[in-house]
Amino acid sequence: MTAFAPDSLVLNRKLPLWYQVSQSLRASILGRRPEDPLRLPTEERLAEHYGVSVLTMRQALKELEEEGLISRHRRRGTFIQPGTRRGAPRRLLGSIDAVVAQQSGERTTVLGHGPAPVPGELAEHFPGYDEVVTYRRLRHDGESDEPVNWAENAVRPDVAAGLDVTDLERWPMTKVLRDAVGIRISRITDTVEARLADPVTAELLGVPLLSPILHYTGVTYDEGGRVVDVARIRYRGDRFSFSVTVEADPGGSVGA
Repeated sequence: MTAFAPDSLVLNRKLPLWYQVSQSLRASILGRRPEDPLRLPTEERLAEHYGVSVLTMRQALKELEEEGLISRHRRRGTFIQPGTRRGAPRRLLGSIDAVVAQQSGERTTVLGHGPAPVPGELAEHFPGYDEVVTYRRLRHDGESDEPVNWAENAVRPDVAAGLDVTDLERWPMTKVLRDAVGIRISRITDTVEARLADPVTAELLGVPLLSPILHYTGVTYDEGGRVVDVARIRYRGDRFSFSVTVEADPGGSVGA
């Protein structure tokens, strides 16, 4: 059996290595195609692939095992769990791969795309532009096929010119921008708030009108500090939660 081939990763030395590796591998697992093999490479092969120690790799795999994404068997190897649920809480520590992992794993349908006037609430992010290119996508759970979230992305026109919309049926927007379009992403600013389902969200997600949802806004910046994409994602409130871990520095203080 051919081993599963994970995506590559550029490590950020300011974040725990095991966490970055686990999130990158998590994104690869949740974004795998049905025909891809379930068996992972050995710890040694994975450690070499990511450029980390075997101990770091073991810690990353332990994280994925505790989440239920993989199972580990002595002498047999490590395997992806085929029936994994995708609604577990997401832990975000500021890694781009964490954002990719958060967005991965569900079956995605592109509802539509095309140029549109810059929404008033997004005007500050696109100075000098009258139009953006919008992409609307609906994501379904991999097991039950029920809708779990829908996303609306506003992308800078010059960036959208290099984007293949069919990539969005397989990969999250962040991964497409970084790996397919070649945008060097410098940072993403995330905001998560509680809202009530509007008529469009209620219909797409199959929830009652005015029921609670999680509304995520992610603003993606390139190396020049310009906004590349603003993602607005509406999550079913009964399927998702977000948790954030704040790491203390060696002196024990935590930044505010």
